[in-house]
Amino acid sequence: MRRQIGIFLIGMLSFFIATATSAQNFIPPTQLHLTYPPLQHTTTDDRLFFIGTAPKDGQVSINGKVISRSNAGHFAPSLPLRIGENIFQLKYSNPTGDRNSNKEITVKVVRESRITLPPKDIGFIGNSLFPTVNIARQPNERICFDAIATPNAQVIARIGDREIPLLPRRRNIQLPPNSSVLTGNNAASAESPSGYFRGCATFETPSQLGQPEYEMRLGDRIVKQKAQGSVEILSPKKLQIAEITATADARTGASTDFSRLTPLPQGVKALVTGKQGEWLRLDYGAWVRERFVKVSDTDTQPRSLVRGISTRAAIAKDDPQNIWTEIVIPLECNVPISVSQGDRTFTLTLYNVTSQTDTISIAPESIINKLEWLQSDPDKVIYTISLKPKQQWGYKVRYQGTNLIVSLKHPPVLSTANKEPQLLNGVKILLDAGHGGNEDLGSRGPTGYPEKDVTLIVSKLLQEELQNRGAKVVMTRTDDIDLDLAPRVAKIEQEEPTVSISLHYNALPDNGDAINTSGIGAFWYNPQSQDFAKFIHNYVSQKLQRREYGVYWNNLALVRSTVTPAVLLELGFMINPDEFEWIIDPQQQKLLAKTLADGITEWMLNAAN
Repeated sequence: MRRQIGIFLIGMLSFFIATATSAQNFIPPTQLHLTYPPLQHTTTDDRLFFIGTAPKDGQVSINGKVISRSNAGHFAPSLPLRIGENIFQLKYSNPTGDRNSNKEITVKVVRESRITLPPKDIGFIGNSLFPTVNIARQPNERICFDAIATPNAQVIARIGDREIPLLPRRRNIQLPPNSSVLTGNNAASAESPSGYFRGCATFETPSQLGQPEYEMRLGDRIVKQKAQGSVEILSPKKLQIAEITATADARTGASTDFSRLTPLPQGVKALVTGKQGEWLRLDYGAWVRERFVKVSDTDTQPRSLVRGISTRAAIAKDDPQNIWTEIVIPLECNVPISVSQGDRTFTLTLYNVTSQTDTISIAPESIINKLEWLQSDPDKVIYTISLKPKQQWGYKVRYQGTNLIVSLKHPPVLSTANKEPQLLNGVKILLDAGHGGNEDLGSRGPTGYPEKDVTLIVSKLLQEELQNRGAKVVMTRTDDIDLDLAPRVAKIEQEEPTVSISLHYNALPDNGDAINTSGIGAFWYNPQSQDFAKFIHNYVSQKLQRREYGVYWNNLALVRSTVTPAVLLELGFMINPDEFEWIIDPQQQKLLAKTLADGITEWMLNAAN
C-alpha cells in the first residue's frame, strides 16, 4: 500500500546476502536475516513486530527466548515496548550446522510518548503556543489560545489590550491514527496530561492584534514567551476574493491532515473568510492552499442566479465506448461546488447561488432519468440527478467561461455479439503495478523480497488474461522503474479507462499483528467504485479460499480519480510468514491473475447491463 496512508513499513534494512530479485530465482536463506525493523528505530506504538527469516534447521531467539517460525523458517512476532530505549538481541543458532551460519543482530528501538510532555524545567513548550503560524479570523469568531507549560503554574495570554486566563485541561482525548482502523485498535483514549492549558475569547473590532505573549507564574518565578504566529481580525468592509487558478483540493481544515472535500475546478471565485499559514478559508467553509488561488480586493461577494439547465451527449473521438452526458448550467460567475453520490443518484450542490430555474431539458440519449433542484438555504442550491443505470461510471466538472459543465460517464456497451473468449471486446482497463524502481520497494517479505517485484509479475499475468478476453489493457509500468504517484494518476485521467485497478501487497503499522493478519483487501474512494471493490474482493477471496481482510473506504491517490471506477487491491500480506509463501509461488500467481480476470469479466457483464 502507498506510503501516504501511513501503513507502509518504512526504513526497512536488509542484512541478508542472498536476497532474491524475483520469485522464480528465490534463494533460501543461509543465515539470519531481519527485514524489519531497522537497527535504529523510533515509534510511538506500545509493541513492534520483527519480520525476518533464517534456515529452517536451528533456532531463532529474541532476548534469549526462542520464537516460533513458519515451516519455511520465517518469523513475525510482536513484542511489547516500554517508554524509552528498548534493546533486542536476535540470535540464530544451529549446534549441528556450520558455526559460520550462526549470527546475532542487535536492534535499538526508542518508544516515544504519543503526547507532548510538559517541560522538565520552568517554562513553555515553544511550539505549543497558539498560533504557530499567522492566522486571520472573522469578528466575534471564537479563538482558543493553547499552551503547554510547567504543571501547576498560572498561565495567561496577552494580545492587543486583552488578558486571557488559561485554565488547566483536565482531560485530553487522544484520537487514534486513521491506520488504526486497519489493525482493530480504533478507539479514542482519555489522557490526563499535566501542563496543558487553554483559554478562549472573541474579538469584535477588526485589527492586527499581533503575536500573543504568554506569561507563566510559578511561585516567584515568571516566564514570558511570544507565540510564533500573529492574529488578525478581518474587516467586513475590506473584502478579499480568492480565484482558483488550478484545480485545488478543498479540505475541512487548514492542513493536509484534514479530510478532502470535492476539488474546486479552475475559475471558482469565493470570499476569503479566514487565513492560517498557507491556507485560506472560503465563504462556504472549505480551506484551500494559497498557492492555488489569486487573491484580490473586492467590494461584493461573488453570487449568481441560475435559470434553465440543459443536457447533451458527448462521445470521445478515439474511443466509441467513452460516452458522456454533459449537464450545462449557465451562471453569472464561477461559484464553489460539491458532489456526492448515492444509489442511482448523483447530487451536485452550488454555493452562493439563488435559483430562478423554470425549465430543464433532458436529452433522451442521456443517462439521466430525472433532475430535481432544491433551494436548501438562501445561498445553496442542491441538484439531485436520478440515473437510468445503477450508477455513472465516472464524472468530470469544469467551467467553460461561466458555464458549469458536469459530465457523467455512461456504462460500457458490451455487444451481445461478443462470444467467448472475447467478452471484453472494446473495454479499456488500466492496470497499475504498485511501487517500482530503486527507491520505492513497497512492503517486503521475511526474506527481504520486495512488493514491487510481485506486483509487476501479477500485473503482466493479468494483462495477458484480460487481453485474451478482448480487453485493451493500459499499464502504468511494464518494467522495474521509478514511477511516482503523480504520473500514475495522470495516466488514469488521460486514458479515462472503463475501470482502473492498482495492484499491491500489504503491510501493517508497528502495532499490527503480522502473524495473524492475512487476506485480500480492497480500497475505494468515490462511491462509483464501491460496487466493483466489494465484488472483486469477495470473488477472489471465495474462489481462491483466501481470508477476507475487508473492503475499505480510503483516501488514496490511485482511487480518488473521478473519471472511472477505481480500486486498489491488496492481494495478501507480505509480512505474514505463511501468506508470503503463497504470494511468491509462481503457480499461485498465475491462478490469481486468472481469477482476477474472471471476476473483472463477470462484474463488467453484470454491471454494464
